[in-house]
Amino acid sequence: MNTWLCVNDSISVSIPKHKYSRSHSYSFPPIPLPLPFFLRLKSVASLPKQQALNVSLTRHSTHSLQMADSSISDSDSSHPHPEYAEIVVVRHGETAWNADGRIQGHLDVELNEAGRQQAAAVADRLSREPKISFIYSSDLQRAYETAQIIASRCGGLEVIKDSDLRERHLGDLQGLIYREAAKTHPIAHKAFSSRNEDQEIPGGGESIAQLFQRCTSALQRIGRKHKGERVVVVTHGGFIRSLYRWACPNGRPAGKIHNTSVNVFHMYGEDKWTLKLWGDVSHLSQDEFLASGFGGDRTSG
Repeated sequence: MNTWLCVNDSISVSIPKHKYSRSHSYSFPPIPLPLPFFLRLKSVASLPKQQALNVSLTRHSTHSLQMADSSISDSDSSHPHPEYAEIVVVRHGETAWNADGRIQGHLDVELNEAGRQQAAAVADRLSREPKISFIYSSDLQRAYETAQIIASRCGGLEVIKDSDLRERHLGDLQGLIYREAAKTHPIAHKAFSSRNEDQEIPGGGESIAQLFQRCTSALQRIGRKHKGERVVVVTHGGFIRSLYRWACPNGRPAGKIHNTSVNVFHMYGEDKWTLKLWGDVSHLSQDEFLASGFGGDRTSG
Protein backbone atom coordinates (compact mmCIF):
# COMPACT_ATOMS: atom_id res chain seq x y z
CA MET A 1 0.00 0.00 0.00
CA ASN A 2 1.25 3.49 -0.85
CA THR A 3 0.49 7.02 0.21
CA TRP A 4 0.51 9.92 -2.28
CA LEU A 5 1.61 13.31 -0.99
CA CYS A 6 1.47 16.52 -3.00
CA VAL A 7 3.31 19.77 -2.55
CA ASN A 8 3.02 23.04 -4.43
CA ASP A 9 6.25 24.93 -3.69
CA SER A 10 9.92 24.01 -3.52
CA ILE A 11 10.77 21.01 -1.37
CA SER A 12 13.68 19.36 0.35
CA VAL A 13 13.54 15.68 1.19
CA SER A 14 15.64 14.63 4.18
CA ILE A 15 15.95 11.13 5.58
CA PRO A 16 18.02 11.02 8.78
CA LYS A 17 20.52 8.20 9.17
CA HIS A 18 18.79 5.06 10.30
CA LYS A 19 19.34 1.32 10.04
CA TYR A 20 17.64 -0.85 7.46
CA SER A 21 19.60 -3.88 8.64
CA ARG A 22 21.77 -4.87 11.55
CA SER A 23 24.99 -4.13 9.67
CA HIS A 24 24.21 -1.21 7.38
CA SER A 25 22.90 2.32 7.75
CA TYR A 26 22.25 4.99 5.15
CA SER A 27 21.87 8.75 5.13
CA PHE A 28 20.75 11.10 2.38
CA PRO A 29 21.32 14.85 1.97
CA PRO A 30 18.40 17.19 1.21
CA ILE A 31 17.41 16.97 -2.47
CA PRO A 32 15.82 20.07 -4.10
CA LEU A 33 13.09 19.07 -6.54
CA PRO A 34 11.06 21.03 -9.13
CA LEU A 35 7.34 21.42 -8.42
CA PRO A 36 4.46 20.84 -8.65
CA PHE A 37 4.91 17.11 -8.36
CA PHE A 38 3.76 14.12 -6.37
CA LEU A 39 5.92 12.01 -4.15
CA ARG A 40 4.86 8.40 -3.76
CA LEU A 41 5.76 6.93 -0.39
CA LYS A 42 5.38 3.56 1.19
CA SER A 43 2.72 3.42 3.87
CA VAL A 44 3.82 4.10 7.42
CA ALA A 45 2.67 0.58 8.20
CA SER A 46 5.46 -0.78 6.00
CA LEU A 47 8.25 1.24 7.62
CA PRO A 48 10.49 -0.04 10.42
CA LYS A 49 8.54 0.09 13.68
CA GLN A 50 10.81 2.73 15.19
CA GLN A 51 10.16 5.07 12.26
CA ALA A 52 7.17 7.33 11.66
CA LEU A 53 6.14 9.44 8.71
CA ASN A 54 6.17 13.15 9.50
CA VAL A 55 4.80 15.39 6.77
CA SER A 56 4.85 19.18 6.80
CA LEU A 57 2.77 20.96 4.16
CA THR A 58 2.38 24.65 4.97
CA ARG A 59 0.75 27.36 2.87
CA HIS A 60 2.92 30.29 1.78
CA SER A 61 6.16 28.56 2.79
CA THR A 62 8.64 25.92 1.68
CA HIS A 63 7.24 22.47 2.29
CA SER A 64 9.34 19.76 3.86
CA LEU A 65 9.09 16.02 4.14
CA GLN A 66 11.16 14.00 6.57
CA MET A 67 11.31 10.64 8.27
CA ALA A 68 11.10 11.06 12.02
CA ASP A 69 13.73 9.29 14.14
CA SER A 70 11.22 8.24 16.78
CA SER A 71 7.74 6.77 16.87
CA ILE A 72 4.79 9.05 16.25
CA SER A 73 4.02 9.15 19.97
CA ASP A 74 7.42 10.76 20.56
CA SER A 75 7.47 12.99 17.49
CA ASP A 76 7.63 16.77 17.85
CA SER A 77 4.53 16.99 15.66
CA SER A 78 2.48 15.28 18.35
CA HIS A 79 3.03 17.91 21.02
CA PRO A 80 0.61 20.85 21.17
CA HIS A 81 2.14 24.31 21.00
CA PRO A 82 0.68 27.60 22.25
CA GLU A 83 0.70 29.02 18.74
CA TYR A 84 -1.50 26.40 17.07
CA ALA A 85 -4.23 23.83 17.58
CA GLU A 86 -3.28 20.26 16.73
CA ILE A 87 -6.28 18.57 15.13
CA VAL A 88 -6.14 14.80 14.68
CA VAL A 89 -8.68 13.92 11.98
CA VAL A 90 -9.78 10.26 12.03
CA ARG A 91 -12.09 8.45 9.63
CA HIS A 92 -14.73 6.27 11.30
CA GLY A 93 -14.39 2.49 11.52
CA GLU A 94 -15.74 0.09 8.92
CA THR A 95 -19.46 -0.55 8.46
CA ALA A 96 -21.28 -3.40 6.76
CA TRP A 97 -22.23 -0.93 4.02
CA ASN A 98 -18.57 -0.06 3.45
CA ALA A 99 -17.81 -3.76 3.06
CA ASP A 100 -20.76 -4.25 0.66
CA GLY A 101 -19.96 -1.19 -1.46
CA ARG A 102 -23.22 0.53 -0.49
CA ILE A 103 -23.41 4.34 -0.50
CA GLN A 104 -24.06 5.82 2.96
CA GLY A 105 -23.94 9.62 2.77
CA HIS A 106 -26.17 10.99 5.53
CA LEU A 107 -27.86 7.65 6.19
CA ASP A 108 -27.12 6.42 9.71
CA VAL A 109 -25.26 3.12 9.70
CA GLU A 110 -23.53 1.54 12.69
CA LEU A 111 -20.06 0.01 12.79
CA ASN A 112 -19.62 -3.67 12.06
CA GLU A 113 -17.39 -5.85 14.24
CA ALA A 114 -14.34 -5.11 12.09
CA GLY A 115 -15.06 -1.41 12.50
CA ARG A 116 -15.21 -1.71 16.27
CA GLN A 117 -11.86 -3.51 16.29
CA GLN A 118 -10.38 -0.78 14.10
CA ALA A 119 -11.77 1.86 16.46
CA ALA A 120 -10.21 0.06 19.43
CA ALA A 121 -6.85 -0.06 17.62
CA VAL A 122 -6.81 3.66 16.81
CA ALA A 123 -8.03 4.42 20.35
CA ASP A 124 -5.12 2.45 21.84
CA ARG A 125 -2.74 4.34 19.58
CA LEU A 126 -4.11 7.75 20.53
CA SER A 127 -4.09 6.85 24.23
CA ARG A 128 -0.31 6.43 24.01
CA GLU A 129 0.19 9.78 22.33
CA PRO A 130 0.11 13.25 23.97
CA LYS A 131 -3.01 14.22 25.89
CA ILE A 132 -6.21 14.91 23.98
CA SER A 133 -8.24 17.85 25.30
CA PHE A 134 -11.46 17.41 23.33
CA ILE A 135 -13.07 14.95 20.93
CA TYR A 136 -15.45 16.10 18.21
CA SER A 137 -17.53 13.78 16.07
CA SER A 138 -19.98 13.73 13.26
CA ASP A 139 -23.41 12.99 14.72
CA LEU A 140 -23.80 9.96 12.43
CA GLN A 141 -23.63 6.69 14.36
CA ARG A 142 -20.58 5.19 12.64
CA ALA A 143 -18.45 8.21 13.52
CA TYR A 144 -19.93 8.79 16.96
CA GLU A 145 -19.39 5.17 18.03
CA THR A 146 -15.78 5.37 16.83
CA ALA A 147 -15.33 8.59 18.80
CA GLN A 148 -16.84 7.05 21.94
CA ILE A 149 -14.40 4.13 21.79
CA ILE A 150 -11.54 6.61 21.45
CA ALA A 151 -12.90 8.70 24.33
CA SER A 152 -13.21 5.69 26.64
CA ARG A 153 -9.51 4.90 26.22
CA CYS A 154 -8.30 8.48 26.38
CA GLY A 155 -9.48 9.52 29.82
CA GLY A 156 -13.24 9.23 29.42
CA LEU A 157 -13.66 12.53 27.57
CA GLU A 158 -17.09 13.69 26.48
CA VAL A 159 -17.68 13.44 22.74
CA ILE A 160 -19.01 16.65 21.21
CA LYS A 161 -21.40 15.98 18.31
CA ASP A 162 -21.22 18.33 15.34
CA SER A 163 -23.47 17.85 12.31
CA ASP A 164 -21.07 19.91 10.17
CA LEU A 165 -18.65 16.97 10.38
CA ARG A 166 -21.04 14.68 8.49
CA GLU A 167 -20.29 12.88 5.24
CA ARG A 168 -21.37 14.48 1.97
CA HIS A 169 -25.11 14.25 1.38
CA LEU A 170 -25.37 12.08 -1.72
CA GLY A 171 -29.06 12.55 -2.45
CA ASP A 172 -30.79 9.82 -4.46
CA LEU A 173 -27.64 7.68 -4.44
CA GLN A 174 -27.82 7.04 -0.71
CA GLY A 175 -28.56 3.43 0.13
CA LEU A 176 -27.63 2.12 -3.32
CA ILE A 177 -24.91 -0.38 -4.20
CA TYR A 178 -22.40 1.84 -5.98
CA ARG A 179 -21.75 -0.53 -8.89
CA GLU A 180 -25.49 -0.59 -9.65
CA ALA A 181 -26.16 3.14 -9.31
CA ALA A 182 -25.40 4.10 -12.92
CA LYS A 183 -28.14 1.77 -14.18
CA THR A 184 -30.79 2.35 -11.52
CA HIS A 185 -30.30 6.11 -11.00
CA PRO A 186 -28.45 7.41 -14.08
CA ILE A 187 -29.25 11.11 -13.53
CA ALA A 188 -28.01 11.11 -9.94
CA HIS A 189 -24.96 9.07 -10.90
CA LYS A 190 -24.14 11.48 -13.73
CA ALA A 191 -24.41 14.41 -11.34
CA PHE A 192 -22.14 12.64 -8.86
CA SER A 193 -19.57 11.93 -11.57
CA SER A 194 -19.67 15.45 -12.99
CA ARG A 195 -16.49 17.56 -13.02
CA ASN A 196 -18.64 20.61 -12.30
CA GLU A 197 -17.96 21.32 -8.63
CA ASP A 198 -21.24 23.25 -8.31
CA GLN A 199 -23.30 20.28 -9.53
CA GLU A 200 -25.71 19.17 -6.82
CA ILE A 201 -27.01 15.60 -6.67
CA PRO A 202 -30.78 15.13 -7.12
CA GLY A 203 -32.58 14.31 -3.89
CA GLY A 204 -30.97 16.99 -1.72
CA GLY A 205 -27.35 16.00 -2.36
CA GLU A 206 -24.48 18.44 -1.88
CA SER A 207 -22.17 19.70 -4.58
CA ILE A 208 -18.42 19.28 -4.15
CA ALA A 209 -18.14 23.05 -3.59
CA GLN A 210 -20.76 22.98 -0.84
CA LEU A 211 -19.02 20.05 0.86
CA PHE A 212 -15.64 21.80 0.63
CA GLN A 213 -16.99 24.96 2.23
CA ARG A 214 -18.67 23.04 5.06
CA CYS A 215 -15.61 20.91 5.81
CA THR A 216 -12.96 23.61 5.77
CA SER A 217 -15.15 26.01 7.76
CA ALA A 218 -15.76 23.35 10.41
CA LEU A 219 -12.05 22.60 10.81
CA GLN A 220 -11.15 26.29 11.01
CA ARG A 221 -13.85 26.85 13.63
CA ILE A 222 -12.52 24.04 15.79
CA GLY A 223 -8.95 25.25 15.30
CA ARG A 224 -9.79 28.79 16.43
CA LYS A 225 -11.47 27.47 19.56
CA HIS A 226 -8.63 25.16 20.66
CA LYS A 227 -5.39 27.00 20.06
CA GLY A 228 -2.66 25.40 22.17
CA GLU A 229 -4.59 22.14 22.55
CA ARG A 230 -4.71 18.74 20.90
CA VAL A 231 -8.15 17.66 19.74
CA VAL A 232 -9.55 14.70 17.81
CA VAL A 233 -12.14 15.02 15.04
CA VAL A 234 -13.87 11.81 13.93
CA THR A 235 -15.51 12.15 10.55
CA HIS A 236 -15.95 10.57 7.10
CA GLY A 237 -14.08 9.81 3.90
CA GLY A 238 -15.65 12.56 1.80
CA PHE A 239 -15.01 15.13 4.52
CA ILE A 240 -11.35 14.13 4.77
CA ARG A 241 -10.93 14.16 0.99
CA SER A 242 -12.07 17.80 1.03
CA LEU A 243 -9.40 18.58 3.61
CA TYR A 244 -6.84 16.96 1.33
CA ARG A 245 -7.96 19.21 -1.54
CA TRP A 246 -7.56 22.12 0.85
CA ALA A 247 -3.99 21.00 1.61
CA CYS A 248 -3.14 20.18 -2.03
CA PRO A 249 -5.39 22.36 -4.22
CA ASN A 250 -3.47 21.62 -7.42
CA GLY A 251 -2.63 18.01 -6.74
CA ARG A 252 -3.82 14.57 -7.70
CA PRO A 253 -6.82 12.94 -5.98
CA ALA A 254 -6.21 11.79 -2.42
CA GLY A 255 -6.53 8.09 -3.20
CA LYS A 256 -8.02 5.73 -0.63
CA ILE A 257 -8.65 7.01 2.86
CA HIS A 258 -8.94 3.88 4.95
CA ASN A 259 -11.21 3.41 7.93
CA THR A 260 -9.63 4.86 11.12
CA SER A 261 -6.77 6.43 9.15
CA VAL A 262 -5.10 9.28 11.07
CA ASN A 263 -4.43 12.73 9.61
CA VAL A 264 -2.90 15.55 11.66
CA PHE A 265 -3.32 19.30 11.03
CA HIS A 266 -1.74 22.22 12.85
CA MET A 267 -4.04 25.26 12.70
CA TYR A 268 -2.33 28.61 13.32
CA GLY A 269 -5.08 30.93 12.14
CA GLU A 270 -7.57 31.61 9.37
CA ASP A 271 -5.07 31.23 6.54
CA LYS A 272 -2.15 29.35 8.03
CA TRP A 273 -2.18 25.62 8.60
CA THR A 274 0.20 22.71 8.32
CA LEU A 275 -0.58 19.11 7.38
CA LYS A 276 1.74 17.04 9.57
CA LEU A 277 0.55 13.48 8.95
CA TRP A 278 -1.60 11.98 6.19
CA GLY A 279 -3.41 8.66 5.81
CA ASP A 280 -1.57 6.84 8.58
CA VAL A 281 -2.90 3.34 9.34
CA SER A 282 0.19 2.07 11.15
CA HIS A 283 -2.06 0.97 14.04
CA LEU A 284 -3.72 -1.58 11.73
CA SER A 285 -2.23 -4.75 10.32
CA GLN A 286 -2.55 -5.55 6.62
CA ASP A 287 -5.63 -7.69 7.23
CA GLU A 288 -7.41 -5.19 9.47
CA PHE A 289 -8.44 -2.60 6.89
CA LEU A 290 -10.89 -2.75 4.00
CA ALA A 291 -8.77 -3.23 0.88
CA SER A 292 -11.28 -1.47 -1.39
CA GLY A 293 -11.25 1.64 0.78
CA PHE A 294 -14.93 2.00 -0.18
CA GLY A 295 -16.42 5.24 1.07
CA GLY A 296 -12.91 6.62 1.50
CA ASP A 297 -12.15 6.57 -2.21
CA ARG A 298 -13.79 8.49 -5.05
CA THR A 299 -17.16 7.09 -4.00
CA SER A 300 -17.11 9.63 -1.15
CA GLY A 301 -17.33 12.52 -3.59
